Amino acid sequence: MTFNALQITKTDAGFERAIVTREVDDLPQGDVLIEVRYSSLNFKDGLSATGNPGVTRNFPHTPGIDAAGVVVESSVSDFAAGDEVIVIGFDLGMNTAGGFGQRIRVPAGWVVSRPEGLSLHASMILGTAGFTAAECVDKLLHAGIKEGPVLVTGATGGVGSVAVKLLAKLGYEVAAVTGKPDQEEFLRAAGAAQILNRDSLSENSKRPLLAESWGGVVDTVGGDMLFNAIKGLRYGASAAACGLVGGADIPATVFPFILRHVNLLGVDSVELPLADKVAIWQRLATDWSMDLSELEAPLSLDTLSDAIDRILAGQMVGRGVLHH
Repeated sequence: MTFNALQITKTDAGFERAIVTREVDDLPQGDVLIEVRYSSLNFKDGLSATGNPGVTRNFPHTPGIDAAGVVVESSVSDFAAGDEVIVIGFDLGMNTAGGFGQRIRVPAGWVVSRPEGLSLHASMILGTAGFTAAECVDKLLHAGIKEGPVLVTGATGGVGSVAVKLLAKLGYEVAAVTGKPDQEEFLRAAGAAQILNRDSLSENSKRPLLAESWGGVVDTVGGDMLFNAIKGLRYGASAAACGLVGGADIPATVFPFILRHVNLLGVDSVELPLADKVAIWQRLATDWSMDLSELEAPLSLDTLSDAIDRILAGQMVGRGVLHH
């Protein structure tokens, strides 16, 4: 059985991308063989496609950390041929062939049954980015969102745009940070009440504290922007951090934490236990269900390589969804 896939090959000149025909027998061993109907494009996929060793070390390789599709074969009783399923995180698309191929084979412990109320297509408009946004909001809710706007950084990206929409759906005033002033209409449509230029938060302010402004923060950027956001949290509020495109280091002091009683909450979707993933997906299918169609940028295998370049350059808006 053959299928098509985007394959990344390491050459003397660098990393090359090509659509290739592969054999199912060449896929890694696993419990569940899945026909992938949809995948989505995340920043990590761009890193994998350009040979970042922190993501992918073995080439040739097919990226795609997300996949939604139909079970073809299963060696475990939990899944049967014809079941509709979702796979995100773990090693998918990192060093295990991922959703940018029309077939994947994975351990059963990576697979979630599609919840009622969420289509395969909608699950990949969300993908890892949307799922991570939901995790951030979930953590903020558990910690307690305080009075005032909730700040979302990197608001036109995959995580940020879904976070804006979800927080607005839940009734919170959202302040969206972006470096794309031409996307104000997009952010307003997603539910943002305020639009802030990223320069106002990315400057390395030497002040240990800023004015108490934010009832919570979803940060997708890291670096100076994250710590400036923390310095502006209201007393007892929290920041959920899930990104590092702005830098892995934060020039932090303890002042916001010990004088304003604030919290920094780390968010990971890769190794999150499967039961926790099931719970988040269930919420996204029920009380957190949203129409995300306006966030989608449809992709095919033929247009995927150009989209990878755009997401690495910070030019992607919304969610790139691969239709196989």
